[in-house]
Amino acid sequence: MIFKKTSYRNPWTFVPTLYFAEGVPYFIINTVSLLIYKDLKISNAEITFWTSLLYLPWVIKMFWGPFIDIYSTKRNWILYTNLAMMGCLSLIALSVQLSNFFFISLGAFTIAAFISATHDIAADGFYMLALSPERQAFYVGIRNIFYRIARMFTEGVLIVFAGRLATSLGNIPLSWSLAIGLTALMFGGLFLYHRLILPFPDSDSQLSPKEIKETVPFVKVISSYFRQNKIAATLAFILLYRFGEALLGKMATLFFKDSLAVGGLGLSTEDVGWINLTVGVISLLMGGILGGVVIAKYGLKKSIWPMALALNLPNIFYVYMAYTQPAKLLVYPLVALDQFCSGLGYTAFAVYLMYICKGAYKTSHFAISTGIMALGMMVPGLISGSIQEKLGYPGFFILVCLLAIPGMITIFFLPLDEIENSQAR
Repeated sequence: MIFKKTSYRNPWTFVPTLYFAEGVPYFIINTVSLLIYKDLKISNAEITFWTSLLYLPWVIKMFWGPFIDIYSTKRNWILYTNLAMMGCLSLIALSVQLSNFFFISLGAFTIAAFISATHDIAADGFYMLALSPERQAFYVGIRNIFYRIARMFTEGVLIVFAGRLATSLGNIPLSWSLAIGLTALMFGGLFLYHRLILPFPDSDSQLSPKEIKETVPFVKVISSYFRQNKIAATLAFILLYRFGEALLGKMATLFFKDSLAVGGLGLSTEDVGWINLTVGVISLLMGGILGGVVIAKYGLKKSIWPMALALNLPNIFYVYMAYTQPAKLLVYPLVALDQFCSGLGYTAFAVYLMYICKGAYKTSHFAISTGIMALGMMVPGLISGSIQEKLGYPGFFILVCLLAIPGMITIFFLPLDEIENSQAR
């Protein structure tokens, strides 16, 4: 029988779907929600504030990670979260048909965010338990590819689908209900598939509270992280390096959608989907790949400044677009170049986070760094809409360019020589 209970299965049968299921909710919660609320006439300030708060579960997920070890197996948590995500997406799909949709859908998005962050912990843990160290190294590229495919599906295909439905049906709420509802059904299918296919690794067993306390000395992990050399500079870098990008992130989508009369580009939902699908994600991937090649060849110390400039200089494109409101055909290459440079600049940031994770607690240190990174993305997002409404799009994008400078200044204070020497050894 093909679907028998087994401790091993070919990773090709579950790694792609595991990381596709990890990516889709994240991008629905943090990107698609913006377009849903924009189409349903919520203000920019409300959209950016409330959707930025949805980052919170990824900021604090390290605090409930041990409970996933205590109370069940990683395999069970994956199944639970697949099923729960289907329920949350179904509620979101239904809520947009209601007069008080905003608070109901926002509550569902909040629950979905905690479920998605929990799935991340379980999936990454399961990956390490179900695959040998050699296979983990081999399949890390595969998992990243399918996470990116999830982004292309969510920010491209799903948005285009919703946009076309809105045009053909003439009913925007119904179009989003159908698009999100079909995604909910997809998670029902993923639940059934994973229930049949995921292996039962021998080491995937729940621990007692005593065992988890002995295995993960949480206070010791936290204190060792904050005792690192030049930790103040590192924290400033993590919080500020992407500050301009974080301000711009949510507002770029709303800028594309806002009408020409209020300073936006007046693009349709379908247009935004095509921009994301054809140039946005693909350019981001290409920039990330090139960034990895450059750092591998020249080292982080020599690469970080050019990459920081690459991350932030394209913000000027948005100043230009805000003043000129160019035709759609010009938006495509500008977004493509911006996303390519963003992928390039983010690579230096990601590599630095990996390099500072040393010693016995490197995995936990990386989780702490990514939690602080999520905080650095959340806080600017909370205020971006209010700032834009006060300054208008041209003034807002000029401010974005200026606020990118402090993050680049922090690079001067990083222990790059120490990192380079440790990598050389």
